[in-house]
Amino acid sequence: MNVTPTPAATPTPVPTPTPIGYRQGWELIWHDEFDGPDINPANWTYDLGGGGWGNNERQYYTNRPENARIENGLLVIEARQESYRGWPYTSARLKTLGLQEFTYGRIEARLKAPYGQGIWPAFWALGNNFPQAGWPVCGEIDIMEHIGKEPPNVYGTVHGPGYSGSAGLSSHYTLPAGRFSDDFHVLAVEWESERIRWFMDGHLYHTITPADLPGEWVFDHPFFLLLNVAVGGYWPGYPDDTTVFPQVMLVDYVRVYQPT
Repeated sequence: MNVTPTPAATPTPVPTPTPIGYRQGWELIWHDEFDGPDINPANWTYDLGGGGWGNNERQYYTNRPENARIENGLLVIEARQESYRGWPYTSARLKTLGLQEFTYGRIEARLKAPYGQGIWPAFWALGNNFPQAGWPVCGEIDIMEHIGKEPPNVYGTVHGPGYSGSAGLSSHYTLPAGRFSDDFHVLAVEWESERIRWFMDGHLYHTITPADLPGEWVFDHPFFLLLNVAVGGYWPGYPDDTTVFPQVMLVDYVRVYQPT
């Protein structure tokens, strides 16, 4: 594979300030604005290692500041092209398992996606029984997935028993112009006992109810949140000579609301 040279370092952009404001009909119950000097260990821990993560991915997840850190009030998750413990790329996958878990509500993040062939950022949630029940019985809610070969698209999906992997129930939002790496966007779900709705910058684009599923509804218990950037995999494909490294996902905040 021809390797595109690493571009010169550029400062992390400072996002337009987003106040923690009143959202009609909702009460803010938890948030991380990433304003401290370091990633808050009361909110986030890390998945570590390689092995493909069930998708034949090519990155090794670390907890190094090279792959996950705070800069200018942003969480930076950086995918790098480097040989590390036998893998050709490094990145980070943060999770709130055992720290911050939620049942129902509005879950949102304001973020700027990376780009490029083989780049796969996501903001998602897994049932907190994942360590005992495994996947997909625990349930998975993909609040936002973006694959770099489709720069104007984001996807919202659920996975569960009988509708996992490529059989997950999914829809997508397409920007009318530009790509998701051009600017920050607010990606959210509103999750109820018998309905999950997906929003992009306030635009409703996908709804799932139990009647839509070919299997059991497994979304009535606590879930934890994840943020990551994968490299390669069955769905996005693999980096090629057009892919520029490093690639970063910038997260301005993560917020969770409950109905008032």
